[in-house]
Amino acid sequence: MTTLKELAALLNISVSTVSKALNDSHEISENTRLRVKELATKLNYKPNRIAQQLKTNKSKTIGVILPTVTNPFFAEVLHGIEMAATNNDYDIIVCLSNETLHKEKRSLELLSNGSVDGFIMTVARESQVQKDTSHITEAISNQLPVLMFDRVIDDIACNKVIVDDFQSVYEATEHLIIKEQRKNILLVSNIEELSVGKLRIEGYTKALTDHNLEPHILKLDHAVDLDVEAKIYNYLQANTSIDAILSIDHVTGIVAINMAKKLGLDIPIDLSVIGFGYEHTQLLSSPKISIIHQKAHKIGEISTNLLIEQIENKDSDIQTIVVPSELKYTESVI
Repeated sequence: MTTLKELAALLNISVSTVSKALNDSHEISENTRLRVKELATKLNYKPNRIAQQLKTNKSKTIGVILPTVTNPFFAEVLHGIEMAATNNDYDIIVCLSNETLHKEKRSLELLSNGSVDGFIMTVARESQVQKDTSHITEAISNQLPVLMFDRVIDDIACNKVIVDDFQSVYEATEHLIIKEQRKNILLVSNIEELSVGKLRIEGYTKALTDHNLEPHILKLDHAVDLDVEAKIYNYLQANTSIDAILSIDHVTGIVAINMAKKLGLDIPIDLSVIGFGYEHTQLLSSPKISIIHQKAHKIGEISTNLLIEQIENKDSDIQTIVVPSELKYTESVI
């Protein structure tokens, strides 16, 4: 493997000049920079990351802790993180908590040994339910920057990137009430114990209260409700007055469309349906489901850039950035 010293000898210049040229230092002339880079490319020179880490005390690596990647939202966020990290010459190490407190703690401990310069994470379901976040505050107290996105803990002082969960659901509910004159709107939820779920339910109930309507909420236990189809089918069969469904996750809205069709209901004439999702979600149902589109890729990019700013500038201010969702109404509403 070619070294800086070998490049310097071949070019008859100092090692320091080679290093500065490769890093585009303004101290080095344009002609010298071009000579150094051309030779480095020709000899396939690669910087020694370990040596760089020892010199700068930085690994140029970000730890990413996600509950899962089977949820398209988190997969898309991860893609945004990876692209932004690459653009900033950072690498990432990804760990999955599988929604458990134990795995989340283990991941933080594993990577807090100097492997990463900071963390991007969304809190596991079990951590939120048990209200145990001491492992996160410990990482921060050890001078490891942590950025939370989507599911966040308000009491922890760190950078956060969130979605406008309350407002987006409020506006979607108002659309059903005002534009479509729906009076019996069912909210379907399997995330009510999460911070994002609570905010979405609050947005729904506030919109109904503002228009003097009664809430109808079907709560599905994430841990045990494997037969989501039967639960939604039976509810719609027993409550024929329901004229709209608002799903606050990425799955149950599509299930609701399928079950409504099975009951012979016309969508959107008899029943309007809105769910959460991303652009390709609309290809998964017929008619195409209307969605509250979270800008997952953008969330990943913003999160990464904000964390890197904190890593490279310890005095940067702590921020909470809200990424607005986009309401995309298609074939499942009138």
